[in-house]
Amino acid sequence: MKTLLTLLTGAALLGGALTASAAPTVYIPLGSGNKVIAVDAATDQITATYPDVENPHGLVATPDGEYLIAGSLKETPVPAGAPHDTPNSKLAVIHPIHGHVMLTVPVTGWTHHETVTRDGRYVISTHPTRGYVSVVDLVGNKVVRMVATGPAPNYTLMSHDGKRAFVSNSGNGTISEVDVATWTVVRTLEAGAGPEHLVFSKDERTIYVANPRAGVVTAVDVASGKPARTFPVGKDAHGLDISDDGSTLYATARGDEKLVAIDTASGETRTLRLSPAPYHLNTIHGAGKVYVSSAKAPTIWVIDQKTFTLKGTIQLPGGEGHQMAIVQ
Repeated sequence: MKTLLTLLTGAALLGGALTASAAPTVYIPLGSGNKVIAVDAATDQITATYPDVENPHGLVATPDGEYLIAGSLKETPVPAGAPHDTPNSKLAVIHPIHGHVMLTVPVTGWTHHETVTRDGRYVISTHPTRGYVSVVDLVGNKVVRMVATGPAPNYTLMSHDGKRAFVSNSGNGTISEVDVATWTVVRTLEAGAGPEHLVFSKDERTIYVANPRAGVVTAVDVASGKPARTFPVGKDAHGLDISDDGSTLYATARGDEKLVAIDTASGETRTLRLSPAPYHLNTIHGAGKVYVSSAKAPTIWVIDQKTFTLKGTIQLPGGEGHQMAIVQ
């Protein structure tokens, strides 16, 4: 099997680097639709479809936008007596220019969410049923580390300097701080009940955490490792991201069918009704928008960040939208 480095060289010879565009491209995995799509954030139009991606949920782009890596919710049963770390799922590596899955990387346990190191070398995947995150080397196309973080790891943030990864463990209310140089857990932060999606404040002094069981977003002080504040969201709080200027959090309450905008300074909230079941969301930095998916319909709602109003919808070609990857 060719390494990603070899493929990258070949892609440069055939197609060159990705061309800069006026607005970001948003890549969206469609779960049960078994595909990933590309959306032009300027027009909110689907511009490409990448088929044959098995039940993709987590998705990340390499920093240069050259590759997409999709995790899968699909896994095959491990035979009786087989080692615990027997691979039974996979990551799909997609090259947007070529328009298809270039290769797959075996992993153990289905994957929930992905992140990528700042140098684009490693992809970190959470495996909730295994209690660890896997680290895949994109040059060797293989798992090089399995880092035990805690029960039901859900979501990972990468610090801007690339030195630390923060992993939410929804099974015990913690966030594990991982030293990327050694791939070891160096600290445990308290994160409220059942922490899932995470986002940094603009200065990285705070990690905001979606706590679905409590229906809140918890602000965790990074220095102390303790919760500093909570913001009410609603039943089954799920998707979470922050505005371009860092002043507003956006969070979905799937059970209450609403999107909530939270002023991080005052704690004041605004509510926008979305139905059915608002789910994952991403702020589209540089476009002034928020994309919100539905857990029960093939729809993306397009929200204006400043006015907090519905600008339109994107109809998906089947499936439901999950963790989005944005390439500027």
